[in-house]
Amino acid sequence: MEIRYMRKGVIDIALIIVVFAFISLKKKEVTWVAIGDSITYLNDHLNETGNRVTKGYMTRVQEALPNINFINQGHNGWTSSGIAKEIDRLGIVKADIYSVFLGTNDWWSGIPIGKLSDYDNNTGTNTLYGSFRIIINKIRMLNPDAKIILITPMQRTDFVYLFDKNNNAWGSYHEKNGQLLESFANAIAEIGRKEKIKVIDLFHRKGMGIKNLVAYKRLKDPLTGEYRNYYYPEYTKIPFSPSDEYPYPKTAAVVTYDGLHPTDLGYQIISQDLIKVLKSL
Repeated sequence: MEIRYMRKGVIDIALIIVVFAFISLKKKEVTWVAIGDSITYLNDHLNETGNRVTKGYMTRVQEALPNINFINQGHNGWTSSGIAKEIDRLGIVKADIYSVFLGTNDWWSGIPIGKLSDYDNNTGTNTLYGSFRIIINKIRMLNPDAKIILITPMQRTDFVYLFDKNNNAWGSYHEKNGQLLESFANAIAEIGRKEKIKVIDLFHRKGMGIKNLVAYKRLKDPLTGEYRNYYYPEYTKIPFSPSDEYPYPKTAAVVTYDGLHPTDLGYQIISQDLIKVLKSL
């Protein structure tokens, strides 16, 4: 009889150990707010990619790390200045992790980068540095213990919007208003170093250079008027008219499908880098 009770006791203890082990192994639910522009926004609006994309970077991260629940605060076409101006009206909630993926629209809009002193002195939304100070201040007000990840803008080549060819822009190989996109990426990285915040530097990421963004650009030969495939950097010298055919057929897509927005491959690269950082946090 005593042996039977002893065996039952051992079994009960073993079950308790298993239950506690399961509870300890179960990962804590984490809330992640992803602040960004169209590259973030498109995660939940795949139809706006012409269904050339099947998953954005947040969905891919969540599939790999199911305990992370994301909130999409991507705003199509917005700059860091626009986000900073509206920061109190965007409904950004308290979270465990925040990522900030901005800068490419600041560059194209001609917003000055400013100086690190604009960040230090909180000079407002007239510069990238000042705008990032406002955004980071808001995050820390919501949760002083939150982890923050800064993501630099990607390189970009000649952008042509899939649904409106009048919406087009040259790539980061050329200055806009006397500023290079690389300088915006470097400024964001500098903020990260100052604040000891994790930075994912996509601008200098291997495999995301300007030659990797599209395979070719299909344009009219200026001499013959016939369409043919041009490669970087040759296509940067060939004029494009909105009356022409769309220059990026599906077979031209590599890291981007339109010269700016990531393909599945592009989003996979972004998510891989984010997963590494999130695991380290």
